[in-house]
Amino acid sequence: EEQLRESGGGLVQPGGSLRLSCVASGFAFSNFHMSWVRQPPGKGLEWVASISNYGDNRYYADFTKDRFIISRDDAKNTLYLQLNNLKTEDTAMYYCAKGPGNKKITPTPTGGQGTQVTVSS
Repeated sequence: EEQLRESGGGLVQPGGSLRLSCVASGFAFSNFHMSWVRQPPGKGLEWVASISNYGDNRYYADFTKDRFIISRDDAKNTLYLQLNNLKTEDTAMYYCAKGPGNKKITPTPTGGQGTQVTVSS
């Protein structure tokens, strides 16, 4: 059974940082592109970032504006998202998803419960 388990969210002040993690199991993690998506309160899912298999290429939504960094550790079957200089509009439930994403395609998260990021003073 494929599973994705997110963690690392929390309450942070504007300008703060968080590091999200996603542990994958049940599939050959290193063979797959992986993505982070998020769902702000009252809104739909939006793509955040993607990383190719083996981590050679990374892609980001415009709103990340060099604030977020996606990475992976295939030895640990883990995907990461470093969030820096957080803004109130980054408040959302963050999910990891199997597969690539871009401005037009938002991969559907499956199996994970997500991790809540709340940015507030």
